[in-house]
Amino acid sequence: MLIVMKSGATDDDIARVVEVVESLGMKAHPMPGANRTAIGITGNTTAIDSSPFADLTGVAECVRVTKPYKLVSRELRPDKSVITVGDATIGGDEFAIIAGVCAVESREQTMSTARVVAEQGCKFFRGGAFKPRTSPYAFQGLAEEGLKILRDVREEFGLMIVSEAIDEPALDLVEKYADVIQIGTRNMQNFSLLRRAGQARKPVLLKRGMASTIEEFLLAAEYIMSEGNYNVILCERGVRTFANHTRFTLDLSLIPAVQRISHLPIIVDPSHSTGTREKVIPLSRAGAAVGADGLLVDVHPHPEQALCDGPQALLFDMFKEMVGEVRAIAKIVRS
Repeated sequence: MLIVMKSGATDDDIARVVEVVESLGMKAHPMPGANRTAIGITGNTTAIDSSPFADLTGVAECVRVTKPYKLVSRELRPDKSVITVGDATIGGDEFAIIAGVCAVESREQTMSTARVVAEQGCKFFRGGAFKPRTSPYAFQGLAEEGLKILRDVREEFGLMIVSEAIDEPALDLVEKYADVIQIGTRNMQNFSLLRRAGQARKPVLLKRGMASTIEEFLLAAEYIMSEGNYNVILCERGVRTFANHTRFTLDLSLIPAVQRISHLPIIVDPSHSTGTREKVIPLSRAGAAVGADGLLVDVHPHPEQALCDGPQALLFDMFKEMVGEVRAIAKIVRS
């Protein structure tokens, strides 16, 4: 159920509704909007009786939610969510470019890449300290030492740090050092990890599973939000298809589909989807053109020496070219 408050409802009115919801053994999720506050209710196992709420001061109406996901839906929040991270935003007027190394390999590699990312006016730096790899013998990341290097990136260049957590102990560390917690494609339906991310008080970047439907994707976001963390950023990173000309197929149709039914911002990852740098810039342009809120891209000073996903990492000159092009396209789309 969704309780829609009147435009003039006070904080006390909202608090009273929350109190009644909790007294009935359920959880309330107030979501302020531009003109009114909506309160989502979770934790019910049967249909909710609206009578305890109908006559409360400040309540405009009680609405049945028809979607299996309640908190991510535009039924709860018709206004688009804007996620604020430091002095940067995702989902607002600015097209967000999250760029950096797929894996933190060394201080020199990370710092040199961060310098280029900062020089291009980007506000986010991505770097993996924990790497879930298909082979157990592949480079698994520098763990906490990598996170300390990323912390130094923030201190030196003022970039907001995005880093992946592969399990709950890793999430504890990522929450300590980073600004945005990334949940990767392989963990999109790791429900205990999603619940732990929902208990964090830092934004979560959730990647779509490589074989998941839009409903499964949004329900994964619902897991995070149901724990009280409403700062979720969705990321389309490609799905498995019959194609052999690309690593994964970047599903750009997902962007408008999500934006129609959810208030959450959504970005695209053209690096991990294509697996080859020659395809990254064209699909970055396409992501901006289709209305995505931003990009997540890999950059590396020497991709041929990279310990993880070197073939998909942009060279510095390619990255600079891409930034100019996607910003020009995004400006037109958003005007």
